[in-house]
Amino acid sequence: MGLDVFDELVIATHNSGKAREIADLLHPFVITFYSASDLGLLEPEETGSSFEENAVLKAKAAAQASGKLSLADDSGLSVTALNGAPGIYSSRWGGEEKDFDFAMQKVHEELGSSQDRSAAFVCVLALAWPDGRVETFDGRVEGYIIWPKRGDFGFGYDPFFVPDGYNITFAEMNPEDKHKISHRAKAFDKMIEIFFAGKGL
Repeated sequence: MGLDVFDELVIATHNSGKAREIADLLHPFVITFYSASDLGLLEPEETGSSFEENAVLKAKAAAQASGKLSLADDSGLSVTALNGAPGIYSSRWGGEEKDFDFAMQKVHEELGSSQDRSAAFVCVLALAWPDGRVETFDGRVEGYIIWPKRGDFGFGYDPFFVPDGYNITFAEMNPEDKHKISHRAKAFDKMIEIFFAGKGL
């Protein structure tokens, strides 16, 4: 089964920025996209202890509720000097409103005078079928934190993350350029390569 046969796909997120980015990445392979918001799906409680567990939980919940193939991602920022935090709690660092300006300020304050500004964005994708089948794919991009934040593109923690090899933040990048190197893009590349290679999928 190849991605080119997918007529419909549910993107299991209520985050409009994330839904838009995923739709952009998969636009050549899927005819119709729905977000969890479009279908009025409830957000399951993220009780997993890893990105993979939470991605699977969200994808399976959306597939079962919608009866459609569903894709979820669990992603976040892992800061070396904070022992990997905020990690799987990246969105929760923004409080109930998921205010990422507040979350970035919190990371900045937690880092304090630390000279180690290294960080990574991590993404795990889970693709779930209504019959319970699930496949996962991961991606990671290394970089470092800058302050003050810069840029108006992207979403989440993008304005203060500079990927290795660049001198601009994800939020300063043209979205097409970010899509080529981001953690999410790397996970999608793996998914697409495996699907087209026909390795059991």
